Amino acid sequence: MSTSEDPEIVIIGCGVSGIAAAHRLVKAGYRHVRILEATGRSGGRIKTAALGNTITEIGAAYIHGPSEKNPLFCLARDYGLLPPEALNPENQAVDVDEDPPLVPNWFSSSGQRLSAESMEPAEELFSEILDNTSKFQNPKNTSWKSVGHFMRTKAQNQAAGRWKDKDETTRQLLLSAFSTMLKFECCGSATHSMDDIDLAGFSMFKSLRGVDCTLPRGFERLIENLMSELPSDLVTYNCPVRCVHWSNTEGGLSPVTVECENGKRIAADHVIVTVPLGYLKKHHSTLFHPPLPAHKLKSIETLGFGTCDKIFVEFESPWWDADCEIIYLVWEDEETVSDQVSDVSKSWIRKLVTFTVHKPSEKGSHVLCGWICGHEAEYMETLPEEKVRESITKLVRTFTGNGTITPKRILCSRWFTDPWTYGSYCHPAIGCTAKDLKNMMEPLPSQETLSQPLQVLFAGEATHPYFYSTVHGAILTGWREADRLITHY
Repeated sequence: MSTSEDPEIVIIGCGVSGIAAAHRLVKAGYRHVRILEATGRSGGRIKTAALGNTITEIGAAYIHGPSEKNPLFCLARDYGLLPPEALNPENQAVDVDEDPPLVPNWFSSSGQRLSAESMEPAEELFSEILDNTSKFQNPKNTSWKSVGHFMRTKAQNQAAGRWKDKDETTRQLLLSAFSTMLKFECCGSATHSMDDIDLAGFSMFKSLRGVDCTLPRGFERLIENLMSELPSDLVTYNCPVRCVHWSNTEGGLSPVTVECENGKRIAADHVIVTVPLGYLKKHHSTLFHPPLPAHKLKSIETLGFGTCDKIFVEFESPWWDADCEIIYLVWEDEETVSDQVSDVSKSWIRKLVTFTVHKPSEKGSHVLCGWICGHEAEYMETLPEEKVRESITKLVRTFTGNGTITPKRILCSRWFTDPWTYGSYCHPAIGCTAKDLKNMMEPLPSQETLSQPLQVLFAGEATHPYFYSTVHGAILTGWREADRLITHY
């Protein structure tokens, strides 16, 4: 490249979208690319840890839709990171729409084991109503405001007719099971309640074919492989950015100046901002000078960003079946269908109604992953680990009826109190439309006619129009912004 076409490009954030952008630019021959990372590590919301000898994912855990159309799947396959079943063509052809069929164990709050067969009517009703949300892609066609309002009303209405031959106790139990699945659904959107999810907006998300899979040796292996192909001095760690001065406000030769917390100023032709939406929501007013345009700010505020945490629990021996993949806990005393608890500080543990069974990375490892989201997850993060462990112990003993079960150890994620994320991933909150996601990815300055276009570009999962909240979405946005610059030159 001639020097005039070898611009200074700064990428803010060394998560997977920032890494993907750097990859694309470096491979295209751009020599002045650097990443500024606020923390001491790469990967962002991809973070692998261990509980005892078991590999656990504090952050991203799944390849959603592992098939040829998924760039994450292709990268993981090329690096040899996939389990054998994910490479199976049948596995890649299955269309499960983000809902892999898992073998369940059900337990009730009276300490009873419930048969999976007896819970099938609740599962069928839940799947059916959830599928019906896709009918409302146009906000004008619906009087329902939220996914939660739609699902709760439909469940109450349909249960009476569907289960009229069942006694009142059974009907109530099935509705409580519906609540359990509704709480778990909140984790998929990292939302406090499905009442906060826009019904028309919910259909913007697109799923890919293939049964979700994990990376047996940990998601960070993907980051390690990607980083190994970049120049070793490309990333500056522990270097938070204070402000992006764009539109030549600093009066230098370059259109953008990146001001770091340590006082250092870096001149750039282009800056790709890949920080999480939670961070943008909190710091946009000081992070950009001049401020972001009004329409972009409105979209940052409208798009939702919530917390989904995981609590990994290790046991001496399993209290679930050998073939079990997911455990559901049903609170029998909840009168109405609901996905929230009445008193978060007293009853936060009631939001944790689902454990997924961890595939053991070695013999004798018995680990469950408990899912919790919303204000209950945020409250859990304020508690010392011992308190969380006590609550989990009590929960498991209540539902199994076995007073001797004691967790060996636990490990919690804490994404809400992480000062660089303030949550987990984005969702279409009430009032959110495709226009908001379009605004999220629009570069600055907005007018193409300016002599110095593409000064500030935006990537990250919250800037993908229909793969938001996913790792493959994040990768695609990094490539998109790199390609935007490559095309420009």
